[in-house]
Amino acid sequence: MELQISMPSERQKLFLEAGTKHIGFGGARGGGKSWAVQTKAKLMAFKYPGIKQLIVRRSYPELINNHINQLRKELVGIAKYNDKDKVLKFPNGSTINFMYCAKDADLDRLQGVQYDIIFLDEATQLSEFQMKTITACLRGVNDFPKRVYYTCNPGGQGHGYIKRLFIDKQYEEGEHKEDYTFIQSLVTDNKALMKAQPDYIKQLEALPPKLKEAWLYGRWDVYEGQFFEDFIENPSAEAIEKTGFTAEELRAQHRYCHVIPPIDLSKGEARGWTICRSFDFGYNKPFSVGWWAVDYDGTIYRILELYGCTSTPNEGVKWTPDKQAEEVARTEREHPWLKGKEIIGVADPSIWDASRGESVADTFMKRGVYFTPGDNQRIPGWMQIHYRLQMDEEGYSRMYVFDNCKAFRRTIPLLIYDEHKVEDLDTSLEDHCADEVRYFCMSRPIKPIKTEEKRKPMYDPLNQFKPI
Repeated sequence: MELQISMPSERQKLFLEAGTKHIGFGGARGGGKSWAVQTKAKLMAFKYPGIKQLIVRRSYPELINNHINQLRKELVGIAKYNDKDKVLKFPNGSTINFMYCAKDADLDRLQGVQYDIIFLDEATQLSEFQMKTITACLRGVNDFPKRVYYTCNPGGQGHGYIKRLFIDKQYEEGEHKEDYTFIQSLVTDNKALMKAQPDYIKQLEALPPKLKEAWLYGRWDVYEGQFFEDFIENPSAEAIEKTGFTAEELRAQHRYCHVIPPIDLSKGEARGWTICRSFDFGYNKPFSVGWWAVDYDGTIYRILELYGCTSTPNEGVKWTPDKQAEEVARTEREHPWLKGKEIIGVADPSIWDASRGESVADTFMKRGVYFTPGDNQRIPGWMQIHYRLQMDEEGYSRMYVFDNCKAFRRTIPLLIYDEHKVEDLDTSLEDHCADEVRYFCMSRPIKPIKTEEKRKPMYDPLNQFKPI
């Protein structure tokens, strides 16, 4: 029986022909990613007799509905499926294995196994740890190609990892840029979908603006489920067009973005700004300390931070409370923005727990670092952050982040909503910066900006009411 392969789009063809070790494919909804995975797996199985492949999805129902049932149907009379082992076996000895990874414990099934080709379908739904553990099985003493294919949309717990590698092209030790290729897919690449549902593009175009940017155009700075979608790293193209200023000029004006160049707090009126500190304790998980300046209008600036994380996201450096306190005290003695200042501290109330001996708060107090208990209400706390991130009609915010605060800039955009507590964020993610920001904002609560619709006169010859 002859295998039938439908004609791919140009981008799908690039995916099928890519030869680097790590290939990313996706970006937008409906781009034919599952078809590309199945087609590539079938082609490799026939081209390389004896090759071992693995297709991974987050849940078993997704695996069944998106891949197993489809491949069994297409390969009837060609390959046999073993449901117990979840493997398709070809007459030439090639295999396609299937695996789901809903939680870290599911990785135990990978002990001692190895694969030549691995497909992580909807990779951003997996965590960075899960992806790295699965791809560590890419090995074998043979001449078969060794490749990992990641299909993905913006969003999910693995968003930051995929974005770093394939979109931002930032590589860590042991990662080499020549090993990574990303192929952007769009809904128009899915010929079958366009034929069966030609109005699908109109459905995407009708979505709210930020969701449309992610789902239709595959933008990676906004995505489905993003908790702090109102945090804006850089001025948008719309803001630049509206104002006539460049992104650099808007950033210097502190308009239409939250990340700004540092202000020298030892000069000018900034010398009199109030200095504060917020703290979320951690040992196995990262601890987070943020220093803030509050200007005379009540606008807050995140000026410095100390984040206790290893090179692995969400993994703590395991500093004792003593060491954390010593480093905070040293920073406040030596840094020109902090030394000699009276610093107001707020922290997670749990650091006053003395049931197992000296409390963390007491340990810090011995080093001259003082805190008051923060208000730990979650939903009101998140709303206070949202209120701070709000922008007025001219693009001014009530919270800014100096561009040297890398932990905040990395972790805040990656937080997503909890699947069950729809107003809360997913606490399994790296939320330590977010928590100490919440304590600080709750210590200085504000009300949301209420925008009033301005009535434009019927006659305006001087264009006085034109928005700036």
